[in-house]
Amino acid sequence: MHDTLVYSYVSIVVEQQPSTKPMSKTHVMTGATGLIGRHIYRALRDRGDNVIVLTRNPERANNRFPDAHRVLLWAPGVAGEWSSAIDEADCVIHLAGEPIAEERWTDDYKRRIHDSRILGTRDIVSGIVAAQRKPRVLLSVSAVGYYGNTGDLEIDETSDAGNDFLATVCRDWEAEALHAAEHGVRVVTPRLGVVLAQDGGALEKLLTPFKMFAGGPVGNGDQWFPWVHIDDVAGMFLFAIENENVSGALNVVSPEVLRNRDFAVALGETLNRPARFSVPAFVVKLALGEFGETLLGGQRVHPQRVLEHGYTFRYADIHDALRSLVSV
Repeated sequence: MHDTLVYSYVSIVVEQQPSTKPMSKTHVMTGATGLIGRHIYRALRDRGDNVIVLTRNPERANNRFPDAHRVLLWAPGVAGEWSSAIDEADCVIHLAGEPIAEERWTDDYKRRIHDSRILGTRDIVSGIVAAQRKPRVLLSVSAVGYYGNTGDLEIDETSDAGNDFLATVCRDWEAEALHAAEHGVRVVTPRLGVVLAQDGGALEKLLTPFKMFAGGPVGNGDQWFPWVHIDDVAGMFLFAIENENVSGALNVVSPEVLRNRDFAVALGETLNRPARFSVPAFVVKLALGEFGETLLGGQRVHPQRVLEHGYTFRYADIHDALRSLVSV
């Protein structure tokens, strides 16, 4: 009898203790089916958060994300149920935009690149402004192309914007996102470097020539190569969501700065292949036009703000990063 009373008392006390398990959050995300979106989506779901996916192709997104909280049709300038979903969001993650390297840069393609980012971001911010319950934070992606071709100058988030096409796109893109701050929403604009991942992006395109013993640097290889591992991309996004002191631009790059030739050598070593067959600059320009000029440039970017705020990189060494991603 005494044991039963003690057990009952302990059970009541335990039940009355507040739960230490963090409450799950709800995030609204565009661009979830892209390379970066897929990894951020999975990182959020792995920690128990809900994700509402806004997409042009709900059927494809439903197939890819059967565990999504909801999948809703979204297209810039088109009204729909998606706007009411923002009322549910603790955070909005905006990643959508026309790919920059799918086609040669004609005037029409450059317009699509620009408008998809500016109009899409304007649409998302309009939804935030109209929401009765606004999210705590908007993460609207940008890129280190913001700085233009900066040569050997080391740059951080305080550095000025460049004046080429991509720099102009990034500047306008970020300006649209920052309008949400006028309505009390914390805004972060992560500036992505070259993302290294197994399932897409630059590394996937480079593997074939290297495995065929034809890999090497682009041009003379002198240009800086601001790389980042996909796990650190997801890690920095989650870090920015949770850290209330993080706002504004955030360079999403590794603290290790490499030139293009050093990256090529590291990739060759990882694959046990040579890295001596460079792609001549004139071939790059001939094949890619204006985008080729951008590819031959580079930025010596430092992730000053995430380091100041205490983010710890999982992959700060290129050899460790490549070994985690590449199978020989």
